[in-house]
Amino acid sequence: MVGGEEVLPLSLIGLLGFATVVLLAVLLLHGYLWWRLVRSTTRPGRARRLLTLGLLLLGLLPVGAVLLRREDSVLSTVVQWVGFSWLGVAFYLFLTLLVLEPARLLLRRRFSSAPAAEPVAVPVGAATAPEGIPVPQGSGVADPSRRLLLARGLAVTAGAVALGTAGTGAYLANSAPVVRRVPVTLAGLDPALDGLRIVTFSDGHLSAMSSTRRFERLVEIVNAQRPDVVAIVGDLVDGELGELREEVAPLADLVSEQGVYFVTGNHEYFVDTTAWLRHLPTLGVQVLRNERVPIVRGGASVDLAGIDDRTALSSGVPGHGADLDTALDGRDDAVPVVLMAHQPVQVEQAAAAGVGLQLSGHTHGGQLWPFDYAVRLDQPVVQGLSRVGDTQLYVTTGAGFWGPPMRIGARPEVAVVELRAP
Repeated sequence: MVGGEEVLPLSLIGLLGFATVVLLAVLLLHGYLWWRLVRSTTRPGRARRLLTLGLLLLGLLPVGAVLLRREDSVLSTVVQWVGFSWLGVAFYLFLTLLVLEPARLLLRRRFSSAPAAEPVAVPVGAATAPEGIPVPQGSGVADPSRRLLLARGLAVTAGAVALGTAGTGAYLANSAPVVRRVPVTLAGLDPALDGLRIVTFSDGHLSAMSSTRRFERLVEIVNAQRPDVVAIVGDLVDGELGELREEVAPLADLVSEQGVYFVTGNHEYFVDTTAWLRHLPTLGVQVLRNERVPIVRGGASVDLAGIDDRTALSSGVPGHGADLDTALDGRDDAVPVVLMAHQPVQVEQAAAAGVGLQLSGHTHGGQLWPFDYAVRLDQPVVQGLSRVGDTQLYVTTGAGFWGPPMRIGARPEVAVVELRAP
């Protein structure tokens, strides 16, 4: 309470703000789709009214999906699946129609300049001319029947492309993650640690849209890599512990020589963070919060550090906030450091602190092309291995999805980071 008024939790404020952005985007998106798929393809009348109503209802589904994400009910699950799936289809409808826009304008111009059809006799006393009366040649206006035919043809083309793209994306998003092997030469690494395997994944986004079997499959893939260390770099969950206790249970089956470690992502702060961070250790997962642990083999060691997500400080959760200085305080500078940090942008501080390798997620590789270009406005790297100063950065595309249950241009993955001595 502040001044006698209740203050909303930051996570709720963030959710409401995000819902507002989604609402505006949905309005603009569906306004354009109505213009191109309904108004341009129909004449005024019953068909146009019905199509308008149908598009309006479809447009409300993504908004409902966002607002109901925190509800634990069958209705919420159905609305999320349908709403987010439609949002993916609508997005690719929008893109396809934009790409076809030059062709539409060119064909309309050709139709406008084409020779007019033979005149049709108008019955004496008719109140209006029957449909199909040709427009005089040279008028510069396309024959309405031709314009409708063109609009309908382009609408069908856009629909086929969008459904094909969305269907492919849905298949890829729900298929088994690919395994990417990433050899990394780490300065200062003792030869005794050469070949150390850190199997990492992120962005599982367990929610009402997840299936236990899909997460079990992920755990099986991780175990098949015979990891020395498992590093889960945030955004594991998108729901409360009471809703997802069974879905997250397969984590207890992870097998690793040196342990399973986790750092928070931004989505951990949209739920009851404390409850989750208490539960994960019961599954054998050690949470690293601005701290480090030694990974030892053959008398040699490498430090594995983990920090809170960069949104943790503003989350309102007491004691949370990324603090790399605390995580690295008192370390031996001769021992190399591998840092777990959810967001790639945190690499700037890591490079200044002399971190050898940072493991991150967050971006989903863009998830739906061409969103990867938008991600670059906020993050230095979208996916893969790169270097910032003397610090190497590996950004995994993540194992799950958020929003539309689709992936185009960025398959789900499990990364096997193999450390190499110089």
